[in-house]
Amino acid sequence: MVSRRDFLLTNGTILAAAGLGLGLPGQATAAERDSPTPLLPSFGHATTLDVADVSRLHGDDQLLLTTLQGVVNRRRPRLYFNYDAGGVDLRWLAGTCADVTRHDNALDLIGRYRGDVRGAVLHDPEVPDSVNVATTLAGLESAVAATAEQASRYGLKVVADLRGRFADDPQKVYRWQLDNLFPRCAHTLLAGLPPTRTVKVDGVQWREIAREPNRIRDSSNREVRTFDLSSELPGTDGAFLRFQDSLGDDGWGASVGRVTVRADGQEIASFAPGTDAEAPYLFDGLNSSLGGDANRFCDGGGYFVYRFTAPAGTTRLTVDVDLWNQYLVTATTTAPTRVEPFPYFRDYAVASRAMVVWLPPSGATGALLDEVFSRVEPTTPYCGWFSNDVAGEWGGVDRASQHGVEVVPADYYMNGTVHAGTRAKVSDRVRPRPPATLRNRVYLTLTVGEGDNIQYCQRRMRDLWDNPARGQVPVNWTVSPLLADIGPALLAHYQRTATANDLLISGPSGAGYTYPGSWPREALDAYTRLTGRFLQRTGMDLAYAYNQRLPEGNGWVPFDERIVRSYRDNTPLRGIIQSWETGDLQIRPAGLAVIGNYWPQGNAAEYRDGLMKHIEGWDGSGPLFIAGAVNAWNWTPSDIAELGGLLTDPFEVVRGDTFFGLLDRASR
Repeated sequence: MVSRRDFLLTNGTILAAAGLGLGLPGQATAAERDSPTPLLPSFGHATTLDVADVSRLHGDDQLLLTTLQGVVNRRRPRLYFNYDAGGVDLRWLAGTCADVTRHDNALDLIGRYRGDVRGAVLHDPEVPDSVNVATTLAGLESAVAATAEQASRYGLKVVADLRGRFADDPQKVYRWQLDNLFPRCAHTLLAGLPPTRTVKVDGVQWREIAREPNRIRDSSNREVRTFDLSSELPGTDGAFLRFQDSLGDDGWGASVGRVTVRADGQEIASFAPGTDAEAPYLFDGLNSSLGGDANRFCDGGGYFVYRFTAPAGTTRLTVDVDLWNQYLVTATTTAPTRVEPFPYFRDYAVASRAMVVWLPPSGATGALLDEVFSRVEPTTPYCGWFSNDVAGEWGGVDRASQHGVEVVPADYYMNGTVHAGTRAKVSDRVRPRPPATLRNRVYLTLTVGEGDNIQYCQRRMRDLWDNPARGQVPVNWTVSPLLADIGPALLAHYQRTATANDLLISGPSGAGYTYPGSWPREALDAYTRLTGRFLQRTGMDLAYAYNQRLPEGNGWVPFDERIVRSYRDNTPLRGIIQSWETGDLQIRPAGLAVIGNYWPQGNAAEYRDGLMKHIEGWDGSGPLFIAGAVNAWNWTPSDIAELGGLLTDPFEVVRGDTFFGLLDRASR
């Protein structure tokens, strides 16, 4: 096995040997503060950058360019790309302090840097997971991942050809990779990336079929509805039926149970979501999740699409759908999406020589994922994400936790090879807490979630941060302390531009997203020591945290004495907000305050109404403390400011540090 220290030495970084357990509990040693051992590798500081926009390129071209970026930037960062029309990548460009040369055609850079790579690894268009194997090989062979046509067009020598090597069976593909490539990989991190992405096709016309205009979150409108798709006949690509969230701001979108399809009255298909029978008809389910009631659902901006093909000569096509909650149903005859390689974060995976996998965390592939996790040492990060959205998150993070592996959500983190090496002054000072007097009030602290997700910190959070309403109301912003390694300029920007009402706190559950209760007992202290080191580096002393779910799936296991003692002894934390979604949890195991968060979903007025209902039993004879969650994907600082304006007596909105200070005083 290649150790983290050996890998970093081969990349030109000389490190002092420093163990995680040195120094006093919760404190980094002087040597660690001055020259901390990185958890996530960097590849040097960029002084000059060739910059180009790749946002309109096909996934094949983006894949080639991103793997090229990984090889080129491994020695010295020189390539930087803008990936989206919103230009977030360009907003971060100035922070690199590099001299920039802009190029109108990103593909011209292939010829410019062709001499830096040994050639191309050809992935198999018939086997999507070969994209990940090609990425792993690109890192090992200093090559790019490409199609055969691209290799020919750009004069790239074929280093390896994966066409026809594998059947389209992810378990067999990744078994071969684990047996044959993993021994050659650097074991500093694992990468989990989807091999493909779904891209919307422009110009598709949708016909609205049904809509629920009311906020219904309790399945009270559940019934079997019949939709007539006869006007979608004949469609050359079939009839496409799309389900969405009719409102999109509160997380209770369309939910679908059994589906039955009839052509001229004869049943031609019947299936329940999540079964093998659904697979032939699920055209695009990447933006949806499976529920516990044999249902498929989507919330917010999510959607899913079924495709039905009727026998020739059919004049009437109907679909019976068991449907409930806030649904919007539309239909079209044009394939609304296409599938392309997923190109993101591959520069960092290639430069790191990491093995790239995409293994659903349930069933046989979950067992193989267990084996992957078992091959690395505790506290090795898994960077990327998991399949099957929320269900994949719970299962994947829990499996990783059981093996002492923390998750770094990074699948859309762009230009990591540049940002990791950018020089920036990350403050290690805890922000001064404003003075406050303990009174018989309802103290509310609002926390914006998702900060464990470094791509959120890079993209969505930057948009939220740039909103002019930010700073009007005290808010805790979760961020990943691991940005100190993989994006120091990003973290420094947030620290430098924070208002007096903005407080940066650690995202779940410290140095990487994890469920501490699932960690092996002998490894938990290693994780909290790692967390303590990064919190010391970044000046954070509060954390938002998760734990494993209850067996019945309704809620989370509260932190116990063992877990909190490990945090207390090895970190500077003075309080933990544990995601609980009821607001009832308030405990002090091992002497450290732990409070559950409360999340009334909906808009600002509904949030206010939820809070009022939550305090109905409070008699005003003492202070009451509520940790309120804010949905980072649906709300903006404008919504938070609106909520602040609605909260009058007896509420007082405070920053998290003030909140925990008052909570400590109230408990004496």
